[in-house]
Amino acid sequence: IQAQLNEASTEERALLSDADFAAMRDADLGVLIQPYLIIGIVIAVMFLVIYFAKMPHNADKNHDVHPLATLKRICCIPHYREGVVAQFFYVGVQIMCWTFIIQYGTRVFMNEGIAEREAEVLSQQYNIVAMVIFVCSRFICTYFLKYINAGKLLGILAVVGVLLALGVIFIDGRMGLYCLVAISGCMSLMFPTIYGIALQGLGDDAKFGAAGLIMAILGGSVLPPLQASIIDLKEVWGIPAVNVSFVLPLLCFVVIITYGYRTYQRTK
Repeated sequence: IQAQLNEASTEERALLSDADFAAMRDADLGVLIQPYLIIGIVIAVMFLVIYFAKMPHNADKNHDVHPLATLKRICCIPHYREGVVAQFFYVGVQIMCWTFIIQYGTRVFMNEGIAEREAEVLSQQYNIVAMVIFVCSRFICTYFLKYINAGKLLGILAVVGVLLALGVIFIDGRMGLYCLVAISGCMSLMFPTIYGIALQGLGDDAKFGAAGLIMAILGGSVLPPLQASIIDLKEVWGIPAVNVSFVLPLLCFVVIITYGYRTYQRTK
């Protein structure tokens, strides 16, 4: 997608007239819209298949769910209630780290003398590396779950995430970018681990509780705009704003550390 966008830099775009800028913007949006349109069509087809396909009956015949009573009951369970909060901040940190790696990397590479367009494309490659690390780390961390308490492992990963986030904020250049890429290794097991811990012991209420944990992905739409607003400041306390913006992922990891510690104390 990036390779098909207009090659004009931010400075060059700023010099355009309103009409020329609007035309360039619309052309770029046309490039962006196409893959999402295809995804939308695929989802619509899947919806129709699910709607018309005859599904097998669930062996569990107990479908008598009282939403308000169930919600009140599960919200009184600390490890579930705190799990929803932890999941909110986890999804937020994942989206922030994967979204703004391009802004972070672009600034680093442009400081090295690379043109803006090439810097953006190179940053995207680092984003792909981060996702590969994420996938590989999930298998490794799953293996460690055989020997380490889930809450303890969650806390350890979050502590490492905090240290790496500090590196992203205070270490300039490629080393800071490497820290940002490495954060993906810490995030790999967090979603399923928080999910599993939060649903422990809920019994039939787990069906309803799972919905709350899935709704917690709202964090992925609430927190990134906050980080973007910091990035727009350009500079904070003499530090590039894109670096400072990663204080938000750092705080998210602190929330997850707290949840992991409380889980470990409860289950050890």
